Amino acid sequence: MTHFSLLPSALIGAVASARSMTPMATIATARLAGRNMPGPLYLLDHPLFKFGALAMGAAELLGDKMKSAPDRTVFLGLLARVMSAGIAGAALAPRGQEKAGAALAVGTAVPLAYATLAGRKRAMKDIGQTPSGLIEDALVVAAGVAVVALAVGRGR
Repeated sequence: MTHFSLLPSALIGAVASARSMTPMATIATARLAGRNMPGPLYLLDHPLFKFGALAMGAAELLGDKMKSAPDRTVFLGLLARVMSAGIAGAALAPRGQEKAGAALAVGTAVPLAYATLAGRKRAMKDIGQTPSGLIEDALVVAAGVAVVALAVGRGR
């Protein structure tokens, strides 16, 4: 075990700060592709949760562009980030470090939700809601895929 063993957990927390469902959707996608996670997947190995995570991830990407979309820092938005980051952070942590991975992911996701919201609001002011959301989507989904790939590659 190295000092960087929990890095994927921290990074997936950063992903959750901007898109709450992307961490679980990227892990579900990796599982559908037959990849194993370093930590156990209690929920995301069940087909209902696996396909539900994919559907919720897609719905979040679409819903974020709506004018009525709430800020990610409202109570339910933060709660979704806590749950998603915790589940994903545990799954990406080495065996035996699941609790630390979950805590680190949550501890990263919540404060960064405020920072990513501030960045998004600034981008919305400069280029509009839909373009800023599409750019943020691309960055966050790419980051989620990269983090999961890092963890899966490390776990071999």
